[in-house]
Parts: sequence; C-alpha cells; structure tokens
Amino acid sequence: MKFKFDEEKLAEIEKVLETKFAERGNQYRAVLMNPVEHRKLSIEIYPQIKIGHRTGNLVSIYTNNTHAQLHFCDGFVASDFLGEVTFFAEYNGRLSGIVVEKQAACSIFTNVERELLSGDFEKLAPEVMLSGLALSLTEPLLDENKKESRDE
Repeated sequence: MKFKFDEEKLAEIEKVLETKFAERGNQYRAVLMNPVEHRKLSIEIYPQIKIGHRTGNLVSIYTNNTHAQLHFCDGFVASDFLGEVTFFAEYNGRLSGIVVEKQAACSIFTNVERELLSGDFEKLAPEVMLSGLALSLTEPLLDENKKESRDE
C-alpha cells in the first residue's frame, strides 16, 4: 500500500514541529517562525496530486532564500527527541530527503546511495557522513515500504 498523508500523520508532524496545518483545498500549509535566528519556513503538503503522468505526494518548503520540493514522498520520520521531521523518497536505490526542524531550518539531501544508511559511518568522509546519518532514520520505513510493495 502506498504511503498517504492523513489526519493522524499530519497531527504527528504538527506535534513535533509545534505548528498547525491549515487546509487549503488539496494542500496543507504550516508556517514555522524562529524570531531569534530571524528565520521563517513554510511547509506545504499536497497529498496524492498529479505529478506528471503519475499521482503522488508532494512536499514543498519555502524559506526567505530557498524553494525546495520533494516529489513522490514515500513517508516521513517525526522525531520529538531531535525536534525535526524527515520527509523522504526513494527511487532506484537512491534516497532524497528534506529534514525540517522546528526552529524553522531545513536540510536537503538528494540522490544518496541507500547503502550509506547502514554502512560504517566512520569510514565515510565527513561531507558524506552527514547525509547517511540524517537519512538513516528512514531505513526501517524504506524496508517496510518495500515489503508492502511486494505484498500488493
């Protein structure tokens, strides 16, 4: 079964990011503010919309200097401990993700080899290590998604 954003999943994201989504047609939008760091981040989630010839989830992030999109989002990991939500998508063994912090910051990782998620991080260059560590939280869900795809 393909991943879908629903009220329960949106509530989980709201809790970790300490925000509320406003529903606008086929879109959910929330704004994160960090006045101390002078940061503002908007997140928009479009569940099951047409993207080209297929249907999937789209996550858009807007900051003062950046607009980032994650097409065909396969799921997310919400971490109270880290105060962040990691949205991810996998395609042909490569992973892309957007990490949104409740302090209105985000990080983007694209085209990361899946094998980096469970490898020996100490053997990686520091520049590469960060992407593997950041996206390693998604590994259990990637395995679950793969299993569900085979069971369909």
